[in-house]
Amino acid sequence: MPRLTMILLLTLVTGVANAAQVRVLALFPGKAMLEVDGRRKVLSDGERLDGVRLIAATPSEARVEIGGRIERLRLGGGVASRFATPAREEIRLLRQGNAFYVDGLINGQPVRMLVDTGASTVALSERDARRLGIPYVAKGQGAQVQTASGTARAFAVRLKSLKLGTRTFRNVQAMVVEGDYPRNVLLGMNVIGAFEVDHRGNLMILRARH
Repeated sequence: MPRLTMILLLTLVTGVANAAQVRVLALFPGKAMLEVDGRRKVLSDGERLDGVRLIAATPSEARVEIGGRIERLRLGGGVASRFATPAREEIRLLRQGNAFYVDGLINGQPVRMLVDTGASTVALSERDARRLGIPYVAKGQGAQVQTASGTARAFAVRLKSLKLGTRTFRNVQAMVVEGDYPRNVLLGMNVIGAFEVDHRGNLMILRARH
């Protein structure tokens, strides 16, 4: 089977219409207890609960944003509003062998990365660092890392940018390891943590957090 048929990388953006039932259960200066579709939570000014944002709260009223509309609610007051849940990007990956790979950009250059939830940071070999023009010797901080072959010298660096789908991460921490390890650039948890990871057998979905 051709290699290309074994690779799946799909970016989806979805918006779902919901009807929100919002009530104010308690009011404080700068805080309010809201109930949104049965869920209760004390929010500070600027915080959100299920798509509803508390703009400002006083002991007499709460100003909330629901679906782009501003509502003023008093204690015990409520409102029902239909709104669209903000779009969430999804990156879908099909298992290749025993791993999942994702295509992205590092410093504007295309890179295939192995998704490694066991790695705390992005990691790459000297070979890849040179190809990407990363000045790891001049600007990196010396360190030691454990590899499959034992202890290796490494350099802690900052990547100018790393892009996955439509999201661009700036000033990303990474480790450049001397030699040819790792064979693939490792996408670590300092980037993966920005996504919810939904693992379904041979499918992995990286869903952007809001």
